[in-house]
Amino acid sequence: MSATAAIRRTGNRGTGRRTRGTKGIGPSGWVALGLLGLVVCCALLAPVVSPQAPDAVDLSGAYQGASGAHPLGTDASGRDLLSRLVTGSRTALIGPFLVVAVSTLLGTVLALTAVWCGGWFDQLVVRVVDAVFAFPGLLLAILATALFGSGLPAAVVALSIAYVPYIARIVRSAALRERNLPYVAALRVQGVHGLRIALAHLLPNVGGLIVANATLAFGFALMDLAGLSFIGLGVQPPTSDWGAMVGTGMAGVLQQHPQEALYAGALVVLTVGAVNLLGDRLTERWEARS
Repeated sequence: MSATAAIRRTGNRGTGRRTRGTKGIGPSGWVALGLLGLVVCCALLAPVVSPQAPDAVDLSGAYQGASGAHPLGTDASGRDLLSRLVTGSRTALIGPFLVVAVSTLLGTVLALTAVWCGGWFDQLVVRVVDAVFAFPGLLLAILATALFGSGLPAAVVALSIAYVPYIARIVRSAALRERNLPYVAALRVQGVHGLRIALAHLLPNVGGLIVANATLAFGFALMDLAGLSFIGLGVQPPTSDWGAMVGTGMAGVLQQHPQEALYAGALVVLTVGAVNLLGDRLTERWEARS
């Protein structure tokens, strides 16, 4: 066996060790995963699962209680709450997914480049990341919506930028430790290109940590976007969205009809809690095997 092949096998064993560490998430992790799977299924099958059109207005049926036609009742405009909650799961998942996908991609590329280049470039990245990290993501999103108008796109772009430092700092720390391991030095002696080492060895070996922290970031993004919709800067009515439904449902709370705000708020809390629990379990398993 050649030295290069032996080194590659050593690097792959490290990758496998960390990857296996993400599988044993425990009973609570599986419960959280099941809840998230149910929400995802509702989002994918919303037109089939929804008993009625989510935007169908019937002013004569405002604030109806639970019935066969409306299992969870209706809102102030007579719209079916169950249909709106099911349809609202789409915006509740799509927005955070885009935030996490963009921020994880940019943060990972930035961190790996900084670690591999080192020197002044690494220090520059650290300073820029620290500067952006000082601005709360929600505040940046509010400023973006004030400048570019309310809606989901502006909020997603702003939160994606705000989450990049969070991902970059964690990935950089893990990649820096990985870069100092003997197998990386041996690969460099063998003449393996730096880009190949970063993509074929550093990235897989920190992949479990990236997935775990992306899961946690998803929960934070869902909560931030719901908060923006609640104050009228995110998804705009009459589009079905959990955060917007909590905001519009506050008027019903004052009229002793809290079901809209209560149901939508409970879904936000349960989903964020399940995502954070799953992210914690993945992080614990990665740390135990790293």
